[in-house]
Amino acid sequence: MFKTNTVTHHKIKYNIKEHALAFLKKNAVLCIAILAAFVTALIVPPDKEYLEYFDWKTLTCLFCVLAVVCAFKNIKFFYVLARKIVQLFKNVRACVLALVYVTFIGSMLIANDMALLTFLPLGYLVLTTTGKERHMAFTFIMQNIAANLGGMLTPFGNPQNLYLYTKFNIPTGEFVATMLPPFFISVALITLCCLIFLKKEPLEIADEKVQLPKWRTVIYAILFTLSIVIVFRVIPFIVGLIVIPLVLLFLDRKALKDVDYGLLFTFVAFFIFAGNMARIPAVQHLFGSLMEKSALLVSIFSCQIISNVPSAILLSQFTNNYTALLLGVNIGGVGTLISSLASLITFREYSAHNPGKAGKYILTFSAFNFAFLLILTVTSLLFL
Repeated sequence: MFKTNTVTHHKIKYNIKEHALAFLKKNAVLCIAILAAFVTALIVPPDKEYLEYFDWKTLTCLFCVLAVVCAFKNIKFFYVLARKIVQLFKNVRACVLALVYVTFIGSMLIANDMALLTFLPLGYLVLTTTGKERHMAFTFIMQNIAANLGGMLTPFGNPQNLYLYTKFNIPTGEFVATMLPPFFISVALITLCCLIFLKKEPLEIADEKVQLPKWRTVIYAILFTLSIVIVFRVIPFIVGLIVIPLVLLFLDRKALKDVDYGLLFTFVAFFIFAGNMARIPAVQHLFGSLMEKSALLVSIFSCQIISNVPSAILLSQFTNNYTALLLGVNIGGVGTLISSLASLITFREYSAHNPGKAGKYILTFSAFNFAFLLILTVTSLLFL
């Protein structure tokens, strides 16, 4: 009896350990953000000023967009849209270009991480059903770069854009004008890579009929429009926080459950971390002087170490040069594997489908990403 209880106890401990490790792997950025917030809270104990750290509009806008996107995904809207685009092309080069462009456009409309979660599975499906798996690493890497750099053009394309757009009240026209040059350069570079590294191999994909629910599609389109209107400050954000969850509560509760709350809590933790860091005199002096010398280079370098979202939140406390900061945290999204949450999503997806090939993927990923980073950094320094 004692032996049986001991075995059961060990199994329970093993299962808890397995679940804990799985959670850490899946939510690495969230865990790091919470740890960073906790450590800084030891230096700057919680007080009433903590409430001023949070940008409630950014959190609300992010929640609304994520919720509506989840609803669209549940009716396979993006899947149908992407398949129709892909079916227009008949060879590997054109098909991969289509997948990359779809991801590019998707990142501008539904944010970079959601675009990858939506279109990476489509890339996997297209390549595996046609026997072209050898192109998967290249395709995923190009989709990843497209998601990170395509989202730079709109305020809601990348989470850090939404935060900076709201914090500094950046005029929409100025925002787009700032990001237009690196955006066009990115499109040209990605297109050139696909033309050079892919051949016109014949490609076919089986047809599949998926019927979209008409009224749900229309309603979700209205909700998405509402989300975008809120981002552009046309109506108060509280309207979206009430209307969107209420509608989805009746039409698609699963969409509310599927929202990436980990991303939202990551923002909350980084708000605490950035707010506390900004109150430490030594940090104020260091980052203040560095940002005065070159806000662009400091923000790009920071992204390579702590990722683009926390870099935007942290560095925004030490500069009013939002143009350089905006360019830096977008360009800095390419480079290391941790420079963007979206890159970790792509790596996770590729590793799940290709066990044992992570090392080769990281080498290829790094080669392309650092090449893009170098070119975009040099050209941005010329534009500033």
